[in-house]
Amino acid sequence: MRVAVTGTPGTGKTTAVESLDTDLDVIHINDVIHEEDFVVEHDEERDSAVADLDAVAEFLDGREDVLFESHLAHHFDADRVVVLRCHPEELEERLTDRGESAAKARENADSEALDVILAEAVDRHEGSVYEVDATDLTPGETAAEIAAVAAGEREPQVGTVSFVDFL
Repeated sequence: MRVAVTGTPGTGKTTAVESLDTDLDVIHINDVIHEEDFVVEHDEERDSAVADLDAVAEFLDGREDVLFESHLAHHFDADRVVVLRCHPEELEERLTDRGESAAKARENADSEALDVILAEAVDRHEGSVYEVDATDLTPGETAAEIAAVAAGEREPQVGTVSFVDFL
């Protein structure tokens, strides 16, 4: 079983996964990118690292019984893909509270409102995407949603969350 947990930065992926009680090996893709030196350049405009996705895919290749999380996780082979969602206003607040610039926080909020990561996940993993609105969930509640997906206790479901009112 390979479970990917993805979503716009600030949706609560890392926090929820850290609260998760699972027998799956947990891989934090962003840590792997830096530890394995998979950074190919630095995007000055966005103040973010650009990762070699082929190198990450190779790192993950052959690993089974894993759960991997990152805003990039949906780019890799997985049996189930959990897309965490968060209302853009809340997401923008979370990102600025953790020190992101107002411009970067707004860019991520707009991406969340436009379903960017959800659309990418559905495009690559149609039929195995599970959308979870984590806006008002605690990390433990979000972890329980992820665990239910990993255990096969939920059916794939997308298109139930809309933040277009933000735009």
